[in-house]
Amino acid sequence: MGSKLANLISQIDDFVSGHPGRKIRVVRGLEDGHYVFVHTHQMIDLGATQWVTMNFSLTGDDDRVVDRWDVVGAYAGSTPSGHTSVDGPTEVTDLDRTDANKALVHEFIRTVLMEGGDPARVDDYISHEQYVQHNGEVSDGLEPFRALVLAEDKPLVYEAIVLMVGQGNFVATYCTAMWEGRLYLQADLFRIEEGKIVEHWDAAEAVSARSVRGGAG
Repeated sequence: MGSKLANLISQIDDFVSGHPGRKIRVVRGLEDGHYVFVHTHQMIDLGATQWVTMNFSLTGDDDRVVDRWDVVGAYAGSTPSGHTSVDGPTEVTDLDRTDANKALVHEFIRTVLMEGGDPARVDDYISHEQYVQHNGEVSDGLEPFRALVLAEDKPLVYEAIVLMVGQGNFVATYCTAMWEGRLYLQADLFRIEEGKIVEHWDAAEAVSARSVRGGAG
């Protein structure tokens, strides 16, 4: 674990210690230059309320957080294929593939998920053999996802990539998207193997104004 990620986790622990009844479990963490990403499972009132948070932080030269962006979404204890919102692999591998995997995800979002792209090319990016889906409403596999992105009346269209944080086999993105005509912040975490996306986690949160800052990296 790098010093930036360790410092952020320490800040989260300090926050939790001052808020009895709240538990925050850091499931995954990535470091990419001055950016840090953490994927957390939050429980309030002994688990009566549960959330998933995807947090993107900018650190300074002293590795302390100087700015942050996050998306808080509902936690799913069981997806259509029997997963949860946060289970699955956590180990960061393939460090030499970081840049290539970031480029893959960047092209995937622009080509498949944004207006004016070519969603029929989804097969170029998603693995045919394995695609584990942690969204609470979507089943595993390429075919269910292909049906969503090729639907004429698809309700979700990505607008812009605001931030991207990648390390090895994991790439996290913070985007703006329109869902049925309303602006959302959309955070996604992808796991990549041999040049294909094989697993996906996400969180989405409606916003009232276009006041999103950042820059894709």
